[in-house]
Amino acid sequence: MDLYTTIKTFHIISSTIVFGTGIGIAFFMFRSWFTDSIQEKLYASRNTVLADYLFTFPAVIIQPLSGIALIYMAGFDWSAYWLMATYVIYVIAGLCWLPVVWIQVQLKNMCIEASENGTELPDRYNRLFKMWFLLGWPAFLGLVAVFYLMVAKPV
Repeated sequence: MDLYTTIKTFHIISSTIVFGTGIGIAFFMFRSWFTDSIQEKLYASRNTVLADYLFTFPAVIIQPLSGIALIYMAGFDWSAYWLMATYVIYVIAGLCWLPVVWIQVQLKNMCIEASENGTELPDRYNRLFKMWFLLGWPAFLGLVAVFYLMVAKPV
């Protein structure tokens, strides 16, 4: 296997991790919304934060690095429409993802506090959860668009 194929494989795997981990942890976090159990909410939020740090964060770093290498090695025009659109969408998705990570940590901390003190979750939990849900959509749809652009490479 040559270097280009190796880098492309890492690029595809990391994109799969970003997308798959994102949708997977979003599912479990969203499902926790429908339980009254603080312990279940805490379990979901702890593992969501952990998965983002262990899987999503490294893959988000690998994506642009491997992408830059692939553009250079394949001789693509850096200013091609599909690449320019990809850069913009990836940045927008990232700008949505960063506050999502912060919100997940806040939700986890509120669950820990409620669990330790035997109290209800504050109203802030619900407000942040709704923001988390809304911010996830542009990131998710953006990644779908990036997948399309990577496959189709429209002119």
